[in-house]
Amino acid sequence: MNFEFATAGRILFGPGVLRQIGPLAAAMGRSALIVSGRPAAALEPLRRVLEAQQVALFAVSGEPTVEVIREGVAAVRTAGSDLVIGFGGGSALDAGKAIAALAANPGDVLEYLEVIGGGKSLTQAPLPFIAIPTTAGTGSEVTRNAVIASPEYRVKVSLRSPLMLPRLALVDPELTLSLPPEVTASTGLDALTQLIEPYTCNVPNPLLDPLCEEGIRRIARSMEVAFREGSDLPAREDIALASLLGGLALANARLGAVHGIAGPLGGMFPAPHGAVCAALLPHVMAANIRALRERAAVSPALQRYDQVAQLLTGSPAARAEEGAAWVAALVRQLHIPALAHWGVTAADLPELIDKSTRASSMKGNPLPLTPTELHAVLIRAL
Repeated sequence: MNFEFATAGRILFGPGVLRQIGPLAAAMGRSALIVSGRPAAALEPLRRVLEAQQVALFAVSGEPTVEVIREGVAAVRTAGSDLVIGFGGGSALDAGKAIAALAANPGDVLEYLEVIGGGKSLTQAPLPFIAIPTTAGTGSEVTRNAVIASPEYRVKVSLRSPLMLPRLALVDPELTLSLPPEVTASTGLDALTQLIEPYTCNVPNPLLDPLCEEGIRRIARSMEVAFREGSDLPAREDIALASLLGGLALANARLGAVHGIAGPLGGMFPAPHGAVCAALLPHVMAANIRALRERAAVSPALQRYDQVAQLLTGSPAARAEEGAAWVAALVRQLHIPALAHWGVTAADLPELIDKSTRASSMKGNPLPLTPTELHAVLIRAL
């Protein structure tokens, strides 16, 4: 048995923990660059507790691109920042991680990117980086990579290094109370995907199993509540913790076909990652379960899908198919848009399937899905 577990240098979780950041940030640097996509007014709670430091702001709009990372590195050098703080959703956290890394390493971002770049390894430790999520879904606060878009190549690729784990992950569920329902839904189902796929992948990590089970259980009991009643703090706390656990899982185990499709699709269309995962999840689950019954009936993954169903439904007798049906019903209840909403058509599927079969995440799927099976998944998700 071989496995690895690595995470942020320190994790603080709980309502109100944002108020603890002042001295923690001061111990890491004197001048902070805050990377965020949130409006200036939403940054005031953070700025107030960073009064002892010089603060510069760098705004990101949507998912970071190669050019945005270049601009962020230039902003660090212009401001003389020796600390980077990501404050926002997964895009802001990924941008912050990449900026902190490349500000401390020579050369251009393309030299370090997978697929479209040189794929060089980082050699120098990044600037200290603090990750403060204001959504609950990506788990980016505890991962070692940053997803960066290249509109020129119509792909999303990763900047990846063990050195990129945040120095501090600060998860305050109070910061998610103002999330609109549609963001709550897509990010929450992103978290669910990042719990189910590592749990059912072809090389699961035994250290993660209880974390995935706990996260799935919390989403099952609180997802609809958080969607309907955004001010319900216990529900928000459940989803924030599930998101954190999902981040720990995806950083230390493999993923599967949902992410294998979502990565290429996100490079081809202006679709948020969480919304794509949400639209795909029930159909990929159903396809995997069907393929396992037909071609690998003794696979441990099939038993794990049974356990997922039992956690989601609360029934100790639930079978795998009931779990997929439960997720499909949740997707409908949360009004998740189909892939067609983002411009995907049947004509795009051959290219998307070709790219998906070569995606690194696809290698973790419980078993290989055929192009015909992937086509059927995408048709159902349209």
